[in-house]
Amino acid sequence: MNWVCKPYLDKFVIVFIDDILRYSKDEKEHEEHLMAILELLKEKELYAKFSKREIWIPKVQFLGHVIDSQGIHVDPAKIKSVKDWASPKSPTKIRQILGLAGYYRRFIEVFSKISKPMTKLTQKKVKNEWGDKQEAAFQLLKQKLCVHQFWLYLKEAKILSYISMLRTKGWELC
Repeated sequence: MNWVCKPYLDKFVIVFIDDILRYSKDEKEHEEHLMAILELLKEKELYAKFSKREIWIPKVQFLGHVIDSQGIHVDPAKIKSVKDWASPKSPTKIRQILGLAGYYRRFIEVFSKISKPMTKLTQKKVKNEWGDKQEAAFQLLKQKLCVHQFWLYLKEAKILSYISMLRTKGWELC
């Protein structure tokens, strides 16, 4: 889908596999963007399934994030259990926690510095001793994830549109 939407990527479109996220400043621009995308899809013989399309919405959940006119946020549903996490004691558990936290690293300032004491315990030939440094890093990561702070912004995006596309060559999939 990236090659199809290439002319509009990072201008007013974000694509992930067969999902298209469209963002606009106002209703007029939103309508223009919608028409441009629909024309492009028609040209390439791609069809949107109406039951999967959402347009004229102020907020959308997309790839584990919530996107609205204020910017990109951590999806609260994805991290609601974070505050109840117990301290990980094994390298496997540490990797699992660092994996989720790493997905949201863009929301955590100096993520690699904070997570370093935990990351060291996942390396081979390092004795697995959970200490005060690791516990402090773990608690700080949990705190940062639960704050839902955001600092990624879509340029003046006010209206969002999310279209899930199916390459059906005209056939409606059930």
